[in-house]
Amino acid sequence: MEFLSYLISGISLGSVYAIIALGYTMVYGIAKMLNFAHGDIIMVGGYISFCAMNYLGLPSIVSIILAMLVCTVLGVVIEGLAYKPLRSAPSLAVLITAIGVSYFLQNAALLIWSAAPKVYTPIISGSLSLFGGALKIPYVSILTVVACLVIMVALTAFTSMSKMGKAMRACSEDKGAAQLMGINVNATISMTFAIGSALAGIAGVLLCSSYPTLMPTTGSMPGIKAFTAAVFGGIGSIPGAFLGGLLLGIIEAMAKAYISTNLANSIVFAVLIVVLLVKPAGLLGRYVPEKV
Repeated sequence: MEFLSYLISGISLGSVYAIIALGYTMVYGIAKMLNFAHGDIIMVGGYISFCAMNYLGLPSIVSIILAMLVCTVLGVVIEGLAYKPLRSAPSLAVLITAIGVSYFLQNAALLIWSAAPKVYTPIISGSLSLFGGALKIPYVSILTVVACLVIMVALTAFTSMSKMGKAMRACSEDKGAAQLMGINVNATISMTFAIGSALAGIAGVLLCSSYPTLMPTTGSMPGIKAFTAAVFGGIGSIPGAFLGGLLLGIIEAMAKAYISTNLANSIVFAVLIVVLLVKPAGLLGRYVPEKV
């Protein structure tokens, strides 16, 4: 039963990583940039939900919607102010800007909410007992896994069937050709940031519900691990981000349980290195030769 308990914990954690990784992979797939401020948007989502429930007394579902809305607006504003002027700039300039935005958000949170950790009230409590109580699955873990599956299916359907989704795929292939075909590239990229940031808001609520300590640096390590998961599964691939997140969560949970809590992060990144040495494009990624 201990193994099943650790496995369920890993799947739940991996589902959070997968939701965050889906935001990363959406932005990279369309805009071809790494938004390292994504993890800090997760933190903002957690704080907005915390304030809505504890200071305003709003129900959990309303706090989730509010966190999504604030994170969506924040993502669009960041894209418009920090990234849009750098459309034709070298990738290094965009990367440095993303790191700057990340530190800005962390320090803004420090000024607004202070460095003192906040105790987050989970959006759902209790657990499901199985095998006569020998195995208990927290309801928040079930909710996290279900939310991850729904989000992945919805994103896949959105990018495959909707007009905006097809525009995103066109921009991903060739922004210049997409613009010549009448697609508004700037609006498409802004929509991508809006979707990715909304997912970050959901991830922030689910992460804090599973690990109820909220600080200005809460999103930093999960953001890095989710980026690792996106690369692990094949960055730019929605199923790849989902698979990478789940596998990363399971590996981390098993490493903490059976090897060492202190070495768990090292083991996670070591597995990533081995996978990339064998398959540089990731598990579900595809190698695209550069045309000259």
